[in-house]
Amino acid sequence: MSKISISSVFLLIIAFELTSCKPNVEEKKVPEYWENPAVLDFDAIKKRGFIRAVVDNSSTSYYIYRGRTMGYEFELLRNLANQLGVSLRLIVKHDLEDGFRLLNKGKADIVAINFEVNEERKKLANFTAPLNSMKTVVVQRKDQSHVDSLTQLSNKKVYIKKGTIYKERLSVLSDSLSLSLAIEEKNTSLEDLINQVIEEKIDYTVVDNDIALVNATYNDLLDVSLTVSQPNPVAWAIRKNAPQLEAKINEWIERIDRTGYKAILYHKYFLNKKNSYHRSSSAFSSVSGDRISAYDEIIKKGADNLGWDWRLLAALVYKESRFNHSAVSYAGAVGLLQLMPVTLQRFGVNDPNNPNESLRGGVNYLKYLDGFWLDRVPDNNERIKFILASYNVGHGHVQDAWRLAYKYGKDNKRWKNVAYYLERKSKPEVYRDPWVKSGYAKGHVTVRYVREVYGLYESYKVLVAS
Repeated sequence: MSKISISSVFLLIIAFELTSCKPNVEEKKVPEYWENPAVLDFDAIKKRGFIRAVVDNSSTSYYIYRGRTMGYEFELLRNLANQLGVSLRLIVKHDLEDGFRLLNKGKADIVAINFEVNEERKKLANFTAPLNSMKTVVVQRKDQSHVDSLTQLSNKKVYIKKGTIYKERLSVLSDSLSLSLAIEEKNTSLEDLINQVIEEKIDYTVVDNDIALVNATYNDLLDVSLTVSQPNPVAWAIRKNAPQLEAKINEWIERIDRTGYKAILYHKYFLNKKNSYHRSSSAFSSVSGDRISAYDEIIKKGADNLGWDWRLLAALVYKESRFNHSAVSYAGAVGLLQLMPVTLQRFGVNDPNNPNESLRGGVNYLKYLDGFWLDRVPDNNERIKFILASYNVGHGHVQDAWRLAYKYGKDNKRWKNVAYYLERKSKPEVYRDPWVKSGYAKGHVTVRYVREVYGLYESYKVLVAS
């Protein structure tokens, strides 16, 4: 047996002590995104002034039709926001996991997509009281690829939306029926998968019954009669640590059930097949087309002349006339951009019912207002709000509010400061102020006007290509 020197033993002891003191090299497990959700409950949302919801761009959720924002989830959310006393901001996402990420990171407050609640999803979020119940169906064509029973799907490929419950459901079905079923997930919308069936790019997809019926109404080619699962309750997702918000939403759900509001909306979007057909198949729907109105081309030309995003000008035209070139207001304003007779004359409009002339005159007036505010409000984004307000109520009234903001030491290059005083121009102590030159005005109406035009513009930006 070989001898070990004292120095060697000493070195071994030192090495052992260093090793035992060395921190664990195993890295700490990084928490999953849902394990530490952002702290943001109803009080904070109320103080912030708006609630953010994740929705889908589909014929049953949220879309643009002839310039108007529509959708079952959209109208429910708008009603909820009004009930909560906040404004509504929408985030369009096809990827459901993205929606849950935004929710838990505090960048969204609700995922307003009808989820069937299961144990896997309960890890990611809490869920509201049920809003509806839905069953799952196979969408297929009435051609040689058609199947009459679930067993006939054996050796077939079924395409589903990524992150949905359909994968689990089809897997269970495949095992229980001993099917050799191929399931492929796609990061796209349910509507797009249905369109791929129609276009013969795929043979089968699985979706909720409501959206299947809406699409089958105007596509005789489709068969949506094959049921994968019977009706199950569906709900919206909220953060686990937002009990106040959860309680508020559940109170609201009970209210819209009791008053019948939800039933009215359901009839509008799912049972009125004729209207569903027109809204979903029109070239002026963000679901099936890429146009906002019949006047997109001249609106784009006018927007180029202004240096605006054409969708902002389109939002203004919709707000003024709903794209009706012969619209006449109670005050006598006419045309696409609702110009008064004196303004028509000033900006060279001979035929206000001619959409080209009407739009050109309106754009010229907007350019004039841009020049008026250019030096007073140098920032382009801020100045546009002053222009829109001036278009609605006249630049004299807006200038009064601008002066008042200056008088009281506020930054009058910021719209929110000027809007504060404009909203108060109906009060005698304000419109009689010596700094006010144009007198009384319903300024709160104009402030809401600017907010609504911008809100519509935000929807157009999300749903309509630039």
